[in-house]
Amino acid sequence: MEPIYTFMLIVMAILAVTGLFIGVMNDAANFLNSAIGSKAAPVRVIMAVASLGIIVGAITSSGMMEVARSGMFDPARFTFRDVMILYLSVMLANIILLDVYNTMGLPTSTTVALVFCLLGSALAVSTVVITSNDEISLAEIGRYINTTRAMAILAGILLSVVLAFTCGTLVMYLSRVLFTFRYHTLFRHYGALWCGISFTAIVYFALFKGLRNVLGDTAFFAYVDSHLAWMFFALWTVCSILLFFLQMFGVNILKLNILAGTFSLALAFAGNDLVNFIGVPVAGYDSYMMARESGDMAMTMGGLATDVSANMLLLLAAGTIMIVTLWTSRRALSVSKTELSLSSQNEGEERYGSSAISRGLVRAAMNINALYERVMPERLQRSLAARFEKLPEEEREGGSYDLIRGTVNLTTASILISIATSLKLPLSTTYVCFMVSMGSSLADRAWGRESAVYRITGVMTVVSGWFVTGVGAFTIAFAVGLALMYGGNPAIIAVSLLCGWMLVRSNRKKNRAAAAETQAEIRQGTDTKSVIDECISEVCYTMSQVTRIYDRTLIAVFKENRKVLRDMVQQSNDLFYRSRERKYKVMPILLQLKDGEIDSGHYYVQVVDYMNEITKSLLHITRPCFDHIDNNHEGMTKEQIEDLMKINDDVETIFSRINVMLQNNDFADIELILELRDELFESIADAIKHQLKRIKNKESSTKASLLYLTILNETKTMVLQARNLVKSQRYFLEHKVE
Repeated sequence: MEPIYTFMLIVMAILAVTGLFIGVMNDAANFLNSAIGSKAAPVRVIMAVASLGIIVGAITSSGMMEVARSGMFDPARFTFRDVMILYLSVMLANIILLDVYNTMGLPTSTTVALVFCLLGSALAVSTVVITSNDEISLAEIGRYINTTRAMAILAGILLSVVLAFTCGTLVMYLSRVLFTFRYHTLFRHYGALWCGISFTAIVYFALFKGLRNVLGDTAFFAYVDSHLAWMFFALWTVCSILLFFLQMFGVNILKLNILAGTFSLALAFAGNDLVNFIGVPVAGYDSYMMARESGDMAMTMGGLATDVSANMLLLLAAGTIMIVTLWTSRRALSVSKTELSLSSQNEGEERYGSSAISRGLVRAAMNINALYERVMPERLQRSLAARFEKLPEEEREGGSYDLIRGTVNLTTASILISIATSLKLPLSTTYVCFMVSMGSSLADRAWGRESAVYRITGVMTVVSGWFVTGVGAFTIAFAVGLALMYGGNPAIIAVSLLCGWMLVRSNRKKNRAAAAETQAEIRQGTDTKSVIDECISEVCYTMSQVTRIYDRTLIAVFKENRKVLRDMVQQSNDLFYRSRERKYKVMPILLQLKDGEIDSGHYYVQVVDYMNEITKSLLHITRPCFDHIDNNHEGMTKEQIEDLMKINDDVETIFSRINVMLQNNDFADIELILELRDELFESIADAIKHQLKRIKNKESSTKASLLYLTILNETKTMVLQARNLVKSQRYFLEHKVE
């Protein structure tokens, strides 16, 4: 066996482990969101239940192994080398694609990614095989690859998006009309019957979606399939009675329901999607063993089309890796945050902006609502509106939404996936779970006039990302497949090392970002003292960063250092968005303050606003500076550099004193700052006059003059806001409650 094939097998094994990590990060949202969003239990309990579902699902997994082995192509028409290159291309493309989606925090379907990576790679390898053989025409390529499965999955995408959203909306609307947000009283009487429906769906889902593969088509399953109506009724009756008695003994059956749904979805994820990550490497290993036993590297791989049972130890090891990832990865919940932000009942910062389409849809919905109000009797409108009356902030359960919606999300998703399984429809669990959640949030009136345009944009972004998944997976795999087929062994080694380097680099960046976010969350408290301490820390950090970035930007402009300027733009941009995010958190923080802390709240708002203005002015300096140098415009003249150097020295003096005051909470020199500011403003005025003379004498280019004046004006604004920040910070600390 040539060493290159051993190298390829090792690469696929490494990428399989990496794929398990990335896949859990991507698909964790499917089975964690409802429990986390409704706060049905502590996160550790939710993770433990999900872990149990994963390990059971992994042990009972069979899923789509045949898709990896022969579902997208006819292995009998490919040699051992062709198949190994095909599988390696799939793994490289699949890992890159999923990593990109996790970086953007978008949920995607690992099934779609696998299928279209297989399709793209198979097409690339088939094209090379056919074109290298004069006796075969490209018209016969249909014999090499199988497009039927891919088309079926595309149809499933369209069906799942529409059906899941519609069902989620309808079920949530009826549930809220029945129970309202003040559901506890009515739920004590009828909750067992309602939760019985959910448990019936979840039990059926776990058995027929998760465990049917291992239990097989026994007589029991055949009987159930032929008597579904009676089976559902009997199961609902038993579940309702058990839940009724549990409720009598003080058990919160809603929370129990949500945890059971979390288990069933985690089981289905591991039982059916596990092979999306390890199916290709296992098929590659089987190919390797076939070729080694035969000793013929030119043999065709028709043996891959035969059925084979998965190795139990391999499945158990894969399930263990998935559980470890779920518990240890800082990014495993990043996709969950996307869905929870789009379905939250609470107002706050929106992750997405608005778009023309979303604004048009909201206006259309408002017009339809106006027509509804004119047609429907006013009494009926008031009655329905009362059913959707939200609880005051202090009475809410604390999650992104309540337990009723969490149960609806899990139950509806379970029912839809169960029906699809019985009808053998290729629905994606990712698509179903996400769109049910979006439909339920719409019906629950979580999308109000303050948030609708942003959340519709977010949903369209995610949905469009799903469709791009197929195109992206196909394109990447096709390109990688061609490169490996034509490039030979050097290309195999080079592309593998390149993808490894890309993964290591991206993971380092994302882990640093996740660590920074974790520290920021740790710093955020719920009491007044925590708010004050966190504010002091944030102001000190912001001003120290502004000082450093401003100084480095001017020096880089003088030296026309494009690389440094690009870094400064990125850092100032991050600082601005960090400051802007704090503005969106002002309202929740103000609600935490007591009645006697109104003055503190007033100055806190000012501090946050001034920080935002300072970072905005800094961004308005760094961006034009980078654009000027990036476009290769003429640099600053000697006179301009001298003026700006003096301005920079004065700004550094002011900011250094401000930083000392902020760090020590000693504002004795605040009047000195005022004097230094006035002197700086005089220097800026003189610099502007000098520049006007140079413009009149044509001693400076137009672009350089505009950049010079922009720097001066934004510097003036930045220093002015910095002095205001210090004043507000002093007043804020003086009015804090000891």
